[in-house]
Amino acid sequence: MVTKALTQRSSISALVAAAAVLTTALSLADPSPTAVLTIRITNLRSSNGQIGCTIYNSATGFPTDSAAALQRLWCPISSAAASCMFAPLPAGTYAVACFHDENNNGKLDTGFLGIPTEGTVASNHAKGLMGPPSFEKAKFTFSGVVSEMALRMGY
Repeated sequence: MVTKALTQRSSISALVAAAAVLTTALSLADPSPTAVLTIRITNLRSSNGQIGCTIYNSATGFPTDSAAALQRLWCPISSAAASCMFAPLPAGTYAVACFHDENNNGKLDTGFLGIPTEGTVASNHAKGLMGPPSFEKAKFTFSGVVSEMALRMGY
C-alpha cells in the first residue's frame, strides 16, 4: 500500500515537472516574426512638403483617423519620391494610407465637398466610391519579413 502511494506521488511529481518543462519551452519559443515594411511612393507632382503615411491593422479609423493608426510617419521627399519605413511589424493583415502634404501644414487639405486637393494613395491602390477607400479594398497580408511596397501617388 505504501509502495503504491509512493509510486503515485512519483508519477504526479513527474507529470508536474514535465508540465513545467513544456510551459517553459513554449514561452521560450520564437514569437511571431517581425520586420520593417518600407513604402516607396512615386509619381509626386512636386518635391514640396512631406509625405504622411499611416498603417492600420483594422478597419477602425481607416484611412481618415490617424489617431487610430498603428503607426504614423512623416517622411521627407527627394526627387519627387519618398520612402516611409514602418518600425518592425508582426506578420498580419494591414492597410496603408499616405498623402502628399505639399504645403507642409501637417494635414490633408480638401476643397469643396471634402475632396482632397493634395495627393492620396492607399495600399493596393484602392479607391473609394464617393469617399475614401475601405480597409477591405486596401488590406494586404504582411509575412513579417523585410518588404517594400511601391505606391503611385494620385491627385
